[in-house]
Amino acid sequence: MSLGKIFKNGIIDENPTFVQVIGMCPTLAVTSSAINGMGMGLSTAVVLACSNIAISLLRKVIPDKIRIPAFVVVIATFVTIVQMVLKAFVPSLDKALGLYIPLIVVNCIILARAEAYASKNGPVESAVDGMAMGLGFTLALTILGAVREILGAGTIFGFAILGASYEPALLFILPPGAFLTLGFLMALFNKVVKKKA
Repeated sequence: MSLGKIFKNGIIDENPTFVQVIGMCPTLAVTSSAINGMGMGLSTAVVLACSNIAISLLRKVIPDKIRIPAFVVVIATFVTIVQMVLKAFVPSLDKALGLYIPLIVVNCIILARAEAYASKNGPVESAVDGMAMGLGFTLALTILGAVREILGAGTIFGFAILGASYEPALLFILPPGAFLTLGFLMALFNKVVKKKA
């Protein structure tokens, strides 16, 4: 498979959120604003790309019987690095994402890509796959967060866009709003993708 096809696969054809419907815990929990969605998506993308490369390089050394625990150790290492960087340079985002950053370790997207792709392919393809899946996840979380923030607060990335007269629909920044928004966005995404196909 060409690198371009791998990239398109991660962003559109096998988008983790809108097509595969995996990684729903952070997707629904932290996307009350666009900045939270983008921060969570980019954090996951960095861990995904780095762990894919490391697992691909170690795939012939890791015995089959302990491959999942070994993958978890590799992923946990990169999650710890990302969390330390967030704490040092973006403490407000680290506080907003809270527990969901350490939970990246057991995110289905990362474990699935490690098992299904990185453990069977070379480092270049695995890096592209990790970046594409990570960007697909980031794109989905940012869009979901932006829609919820616009409808629920009348802002985007913290900037007021709908004016003082806008009456926010608070439902959208609450958990039920996450489910409703995700459902509508999944339907829209699949309709557009199927129409193009």
